[in-house]
Amino acid sequence: GPLEITGTTRKTGTTIEFAADPSIFTETITFEYEYLAKRFKELAYLNPFITIKFNDERNGTKEVYHFEGGIAQYVTDMNKKEIVANVYSFSGKAEDIEFDIALMYNDSYEEKLASFVNNIRTPNGGTHEAGFRAGLTRVISNYNAKNGAAKEKDVKISGDDVKEGLITIVSVRVPEPQFEGQTKGKLGNTYVRPLIQKATGEALNKYFEENPIEAKAIVSKALMAARGREAAKKARELTRRKDSMSVGTLPGKLADCQSKDASICELYLVEGDSAGGSAKMGRDRVFQAILPLKGKILNVEKARLEKI
Repeated sequence: GPLEITGTTRKTGTTIEFAADPSIFTETITFEYEYLAKRFKELAYLNPFITIKFNDERNGTKEVYHFEGGIAQYVTDMNKKEIVANVYSFSGKAEDIEFDIALMYNDSYEEKLASFVNNIRTPNGGTHEAGFRAGLTRVISNYNAKNGAAKEKDVKISGDDVKEGLITIVSVRVPEPQFEGQTKGKLGNTYVRPLIQKATGEALNKYFEENPIEAKAIVSKALMAARGREAAKKARELTRRKDSMSVGTLPGKLADCQSKDASICELYLVEGDSAGGSAKMGRDRVFQAILPLKGKILNVEKARLEKI
């Protein structure tokens, strides 16, 4: 019915009450406190100008959510490790979309990234996440190429390298979002990616120029991950080469004999290629085989992992 005037007050606002229709919600109409509390807390981080009061009248539990620091505070509260680079946030508008992004680095090896579109979490990412990652990777890679040490300038930093220790919140507001996937958890608007990538690049380039200590710490973190990735790659390739040698495959330096009669054949193990050359010249190739072994023992304390 029509609204009725019941008195005077200085307060303003709207109160909405609703009840789930049991004919539609046939399985359950029980609201989980933990789920609602988490959702209200997220909304308070994403919208620092509002205060959310959550009262559970079933058990009398009351919570108030208000975070003046916004998503920068969200990122700080997500961190549980030693900080490598302090939180940095930036916001703005690109064409018809608005964005709020905050990030920091810690000394861990894992990434924590949460993205939102119009206050709705996108667990499967999408074009806004892809734009941020591309912008971040390019800024770090370019900064290393321009300002890094001579021996580090040629190191190729990938998108995976900049993830280690990264904590990020990416929040965008899109007029007509298009969601993909079975659960609609991925933003599909293609024009969003280049806009966020450009905005991220501009903001982080300025931040790196004004904060060289933070910039070097972030780049060093990425370089460490890149070196680890390359070392792991070389170690895998070495393992594959070793595994590819089957029982029937002869070692490359083996000077085999002609006879296949194991009762008369002899195998001489010699130290180094020099001794191997002399042994090969003086052997009877009919039944004597020579296999030079590595002469100098590797100093494993100083050698790189891929050489061990």
